[in-house]
Amino acid sequence: PLEEKISEMHEVKAAGHALAALAVIAVDNPMAAGTGHRICNDCMTACVYQNQNRDPVDVPEAESRTLKDVIELPWGFEIYSLLTRWNPANLRRPLPRPPSGRKVLVVGMGPAGYTLAHHLMQDGHHVAAIDGLKIEPLAAELSGVEPHGKRVPFQPVRDIRGLWQPLGRRVMGGFGGVAEYGITVRWDKNYLDIIRLLLERRAEFALFGGVRFGGNLTLDGAFALGFDHVALATGAGKPTILDMPNGLARGVRQASDFLMALQLTGAARADTLANLQLRLPVVVIGGGLTAVDTTTEALAYYPVQVEKFLARHEVLVAERGEHAVRLQWSAEDHEIADEFIAHARAIRAERRAAAMAGQPPRIRELLQSWGGAILVYRRRLIDSPAYGNHEEIAKALEEGIRFAENLTPVAVEVDDFGSASGLQVKDKDGIPHRLPARSILVAAGTVPNTSLARERDGITLDGKFFQAVDEDGTPVSPEHHAKPGTPQVLMHVDGMDRTVSFFGDLHPSYAGNVVSAMASAKQGHAVVTRAMARRPASPVTAAQLFERLNHGLRASIHAVNRLTSTIVEVVVRAPDAARAFAPGQFFRLQNFEMLARQTGGAALAMEGLALTGAWVDRDQGLVGLIVLEMGGSSDLCAHLRPGEPVVLMGPTGAATHVCGKETVLLAGGGLGNAVLFSIGHAFRAAGSTVLYFAGYKNADDRFKVADIEAAADVVVWCVDGGEGFVADRPQDRSFVGNIVEAMVAYGEGRLGEQAIALSAVDRVIAIGSDRMMAAVGEARHTLLRPFLNPDHEAIGSINSPMQCMMKEICAQCLQLHRDPLDGEETVVFTCYNQDQPLDLVDFRNLRERLGQNGTHEKLTAQWIEHCLGRMALKRMMV
Repeated sequence: PLEEKISEMHEVKAAGHALAALAVIAVDNPMAAGTGHRICNDCMTACVYQNQNRDPVDVPEAESRTLKDVIELPWGFEIYSLLTRWNPANLRRPLPRPPSGRKVLVVGMGPAGYTLAHHLMQDGHHVAAIDGLKIEPLAAELSGVEPHGKRVPFQPVRDIRGLWQPLGRRVMGGFGGVAEYGITVRWDKNYLDIIRLLLERRAEFALFGGVRFGGNLTLDGAFALGFDHVALATGAGKPTILDMPNGLARGVRQASDFLMALQLTGAARADTLANLQLRLPVVVIGGGLTAVDTTTEALAYYPVQVEKFLARHEVLVAERGEHAVRLQWSAEDHEIADEFIAHARAIRAERRAAAMAGQPPRIRELLQSWGGAILVYRRRLIDSPAYGNHEEIAKALEEGIRFAENLTPVAVEVDDFGSASGLQVKDKDGIPHRLPARSILVAAGTVPNTSLARERDGITLDGKFFQAVDEDGTPVSPEHHAKPGTPQVLMHVDGMDRTVSFFGDLHPSYAGNVVSAMASAKQGHAVVTRAMARRPASPVTAAQLFERLNHGLRASIHAVNRLTSTIVEVVVRAPDAARAFAPGQFFRLQNFEMLARQTGGAALAMEGLALTGAWVDRDQGLVGLIVLEMGGSSDLCAHLRPGEPVVLMGPTGAATHVCGKETVLLAGGGLGNAVLFSIGHAFRAAGSTVLYFAGYKNADDRFKVADIEAAADVVVWCVDGGEGFVADRPQDRSFVGNIVEAMVAYGEGRLGEQAIALSAVDRVIAIGSDRMMAAVGEARHTLLRPFLNPDHEAIGSINSPMQCMMKEICAQCLQLHRDPLDGEETVVFTCYNQDQPLDLVDFRNLRERLGQNGTHEKLTAQWIEHCLGRMALKRMMV
């Protein structure tokens, strides 16, 4: 698809001219570090020798070898870097064109995005690139950019091996999109750092991670800032959800969820705090390369997982005793932990025996004896999409995965705990079979990430892709292959004044693989340049624009305030996030692993926390977040330091629908009250009357009392036990008991005169634990039915497990809805809209999905406590 000059490359390489061969490659594929061996074999599949029943020429491996021959020379990386900018073999564009004064926003830093950024800079434009993933900072002496975005001098690289990290210990940088998290680690991902340095060292380029387009930066906002063009390269999005019984049971995940958790959170490394629970046997459903990667990675991850579990369990037991470690565990936790420990000890014994015998350990045989990993496809292996890259299948089979042909999934079987125990399938003759399965990973394909069309009016679709237009703005249907006669990459022309383009998996011509995505950039960058030439340049200079983005998009800790013994307030300086926030929306908070403190053999890097904005100060650019320390990553928030760079991705989700002139009942449980007082303020500002039930387990859990009072006309303070609260305002009430009991008491008049009658309530909004929201939802039809307006609406802010929070990408946030009238089931993405009708939410399923990593999380919480204790001890000693 890149139309690389393969024959010429082989000609000069065979003559011994490695640098000339790389120059030939770089004419069409300057980002060759992102292609080559194990990435795409389209050229091998099309090779004429293969069509003559001979082995094809292994062009991808030859390409990779040529690149290595250069970059492994002294100063080889600098030679390659120079060659991407100045290439005498590129007769059309040997040098970057003179500065154009144009600024382009590239959304998404996968293969299409980073290749497009390069070509646009060679065309003379400035490029700002954003990505929703956390992008770890590189060392400033390498990249020339400090974590806060300031440019500094960088040092040239003499030895490329100084950049290389062992893949088993490599910190996932987040740069590269699907190449970082969706491709097996058998491809050396150190090449992504090379590509990033090729771009980030250039003064015409600025990179911003943790920015979801549509959140703190929108399409209209981009043009208002001074961008001349917006290019979308956000890749594949919404995964295909299989409709089968128990399809969201504990143990069932989407492949995108598994791979992202494995790669981006670093779960596969022994020194991280990420939780990713995987049991054997593993069954993967699908027939593409993602399915093959998922099966392979699951088998490779399992030994790492159980050995890490055993090592931490042993340390904690030695420190606290086994009874204390397991005190809060359920019967299922004990079963899973014992299984992991037994398997880890068997692996440990095998490693020791193999070392004594001078032989490689037979880990694969152990894994297979425990059920191993099997890939299930509804057709034959040779009919699968992955077979086009048959080398990957051959390597996967060598590593011990099995392939089951002609089997269609029918239903997931569950055990007494509600966790997956098997997969029912039927063969091509309709005969049923059962596959044992403790983990079921679904890789049934994806669709392009077109959520922008639903978030902004005026963006239209053509089937599952964006509607393409030609350079005059006329709708067209692009050719569905990667070498179209005319590349049609424009998707929106607003009076020929503002243009948007789309690339890679977003585009029908180029969807499907890395090389086609890069080809979209090679073919389409000239279209972007011509489109910008037809409109006046923005008066905003690139320097001004980059300074504004550095100020608005980069987040740092402003303050950490302890509110109660278990609740902290994290105040983040994030001006654009504060400006864009609307009540009810939430953020993903993370610290950077490269900047995190190390203790006890672990980097204190948190998993992404979904936190709803409690308040914002738009003038100061501050966002207030309330965190309940529940063990795990939330406990690390108290140790964030003022000035520390962090990721605050968002706002995301949907703003709470606020109507004026309504009577609204807010029901907050514990931390849910941190969310509701901003929502209450919004309703009151719109002219509504607010009745607020604020519930707490203990009297000392209450916080932000003045804010809650300001958010409501009447507050009923509830505490599960003890003496109860004292209401400071005459219209407010106090109650000892749970929140449903308080509502009943209020409705019956036992709390005194009702300043706001329950019968006047038009809308109920409940935010708290899944059990609390389920109780409120049920009580509306039972205990509270005599008091409530029968036509009221009721929603809950659903706390599904979340990971990427970028709207319909990883699918960890899937939530089951069941219609109470006809029982029809549907599945929704909670991170797209967390406010869901209480009557539709299947709270039992929610509770099960919240426990996906339950055993791991309970051990990790104690491990974090252990690590923080060691850190405190060191401070005392100092």
